[in-house]
Amino acid sequence: MFASAIAVFPLAQPVHAAETTYPLTINNCGREINFKQAPTRTVSVGQSTTEVLYLLGLSDKVAGTALWIGPVLKGYEDANAKIERLADNDPSFEAVIGKKPDLVTTQFQWQIGPEGVVATPEQFEELGIPVYTSPADCMGKDNSGGGDGVRNEVFTMDLIYQEVRDLAKIFNVQDRGEEIVNDLKTREEAARAKLASAEGKLSAVFWFSSAELDIDPYVAGRKGAPGYIMSALGIKNVIESDEEWPTVGWETVAKANPTIIVAGKMDRRRFPADDVVVKREFLASDPVASIMPAVKEGHIFDMDAQAMNPTIRTIEGIETLAEAIAASGLAK
Repeated sequence: MFASAIAVFPLAQPVHAAETTYPLTINNCGREINFKQAPTRTVSVGQSTTEVLYLLGLSDKVAGTALWIGPVLKGYEDANAKIERLADNDPSFEAVIGKKPDLVTTQFQWQIGPEGVVATPEQFEELGIPVYTSPADCMGKDNSGGGDGVRNEVFTMDLIYQEVRDLAKIFNVQDRGEEIVNDLKTREEAARAKLASAEGKLSAVFWFSSAELDIDPYVAGRKGAPGYIMSALGIKNVIESDEEWPTVGWETVAKANPTIIVAGKMDRRRFPADDVVVKREFLASDPVASIMPAVKEGHIFDMDAQAMNPTIRTIEGIETLAEAIAASGLAK
């Protein structure tokens, strides 16, 4: 429904950070990772972490990528097309090490972590390959139960800013890292201001997908990225769970009666409901969902599913929703 925000950040006022001194040690997700020099061949498992590397001007250091749910950030199509995609979803351990990386980055611990479907960090470290994990997936979060995990602490964009700064330091491009962080903060402030008058008037449910249309959907818990988006805009999340993406029945959602429904839009097709058109058709025809006022009144807004995860796109999610609500007149 809405075009992605332009992701090639303009240069703001000059930012000058200290140069990286090698050897470098970074504390990451309870582990220490060490670098004798800036990496030259990175395999990035997870769209968000890959896009952070692109934003930092490091596409020439990326040897392979995996785990994508949608198009790359606008402005980086040509750079991304030159890099081998090892898998749309889960790459094999052999495919990753076959690219001879001197760094592996991962967006999610369920991919590379204690019970990772690709491997554990230790398996890579045995080969002398450090693994950097997005702080948004390990800090204040328990992934020991599998799946999408449970958040013990509320997600904030500070975790994304930490990832940007960590990777900038690893590659010795700190000035660019600070430019990105400052731009994102400015954009968030502007989006918040658009709905300043809506505080306390609206409620929402964020629907990411459903494994099957006839079972409970995956909706956003209160402590993840959608919770941050709603909090930034003064919107109440009708889902009280601390799970990242709990399954909640439509009867329960209907009883909570959210003002708006935010539907995840993605290219991924693991499940039928990954398709936002299928989501909308379901909402219009399901006996329970179709009688919800938000559905009857057309208060269903599409959002890039990447923005619904704790990613560099979360700010874009705030901008998208603020724009949609302002245009709908709901904030008046």
